[in-house]
Amino acid sequence: MTEEASEVVLSKRDLREVTAFAAACAEVVLEIFEADQPDDSRPRDAVGAAWGFARGGERGKSLRDTASAALKAARSADTAAAREAAWAAMSAAGAAYLHPLAKATQVKHILGAAAYAARAAELLAGDDRGVGVEHLERTVQRATAVVIDVLKRFPAAPGGGGRVGELIRMLDADLRSRTLTE
Repeated sequence: MTEEASEVVLSKRDLREVTAFAAACAEVVLEIFEADQPDDSRPRDAVGAAWGFARGGERGKSLRDTASAALKAARSADTAAAREAAWAAMSAAGAAYLHPLAKATQVKHILGAAAYAARAAELLAGDDRGVGVEHLERTVQRATAVVIDVLKRFPAAPGGGGRVGELIRMLDADLRSRTLTE
């Protein structure tokens, strides 16, 4: 017997708020990638496309293409920190494609950019996990009431995923414990 996930209601405003949150999270670590690959604009382009959607643009091929390009940029990075920063950018563009399925795996669309950014910051600081925790504390301040409300419509983040998965679960638990009003 297979378990079917129920649908989560998501408005375009919800998707735009989640994407803006993800873009803001990824944007703060773009310089890590750019220090490693100064002539590669693909992660910055992905964050720009995410902001474009968040500010009223449409989801389309160009948004998907920039996410894919940021993923390819991650593969060309010379350092692990730069790779994680590029993945944060890819996740920001991908946040616009949050699926309305009540599955825990969808939480990565909401929090993935933040977790990859925190991991990039950790690695830049010599794998200092305290830096990642501090980064997440600042990230919580970026979350709007809408982002928290959308997050709470989904099951808690799943296990696994290595250190990025841990960071997602830490952020997930922290945001779910908050009640914000607009």
